[in-house]
Amino acid sequence: MRNNHEIDYFIKGEEMQLVEIELDPQETAIAEAGSFMYMDEGIQMETIFGDGSQQQQGFMGKLFSAGKRLLTGESLFMTAYTHTGIGKARVAFASPYPGKIIPIDLQQYNGKLICQKDSFLCAAKGVSVGIEFQRKLGTGLFGGEGFIMQKLEGDGMAFCHAGGHVMSRKLNPGEVLRVDTGCVVAYSSEIDYDIQFVGGIKNTLFGGEGVFFATLRGPGEVWLQSLPISRLASRILSYGTTQRKEEGSILGGLGNLLDGDGR
Repeated sequence: MRNNHEIDYFIKGEEMQLVEIELDPQETAIAEAGSFMYMDEGIQMETIFGDGSQQQQGFMGKLFSAGKRLLTGESLFMTAYTHTGIGKARVAFASPYPGKIIPIDLQQYNGKLICQKDSFLCAAKGVSVGIEFQRKLGTGLFGGEGFIMQKLEGDGMAFCHAGGHVMSRKLNPGEVLRVDTGCVVAYSSEIDYDIQFVGGIKNTLFGGEGVFFATLRGPGEVWLQSLPISRLASRILSYGTTQRKEEGSILGGLGNLLDGDGR
């Protein structure tokens, strides 16, 4: 028996995916602002504080719960989509950039999942969307994108979005995986997350991959993305505003011509 609303879903598309959620009468899905794509007649939209999971709290409790979301860069408000008609109705939410949508049944992960602060897309009503601070000093100082994470709690379905190709990996007890901090999408609550310094002066100065890794120690499951949005944005910015850093002016111009940029 679930406490959260039980929803059926269909993921469509390849590189620019959407998730279509099928609602029975009085069932509700919640989503971040800006992810809505379309919905059937009979579904009503309502703006709510936070995620709608703390209905028994007073106004200040709801405000505090919603305010914590500001630390992850999200809005104070979310949108609830409730099917008020008869039969079944569908509402769809689209991914914000090329990648994959990951469906996660929180009931299978002890009711808790940690994910990157910009990866949450939508969920069944009752799923709590909060924040998770990394407790270790090294993680806090050097974690970058992994310092403040989102915490999804409940026993319903939640949907996260990631860039590029997405893979999951199950770690055995004591097994360690070292990952670029931006490539970590989500991990189960049993995973021990920390930051490790990349030793060696040549690695630090010339490695080009940053000087810190995220270390994930099992047991548990990890989801990884091949193209973090921050990496994509920095590459686009560097190509649009500066010369190629690895080429001189003559070779740089030739490289631009070969790429189809004749400026």
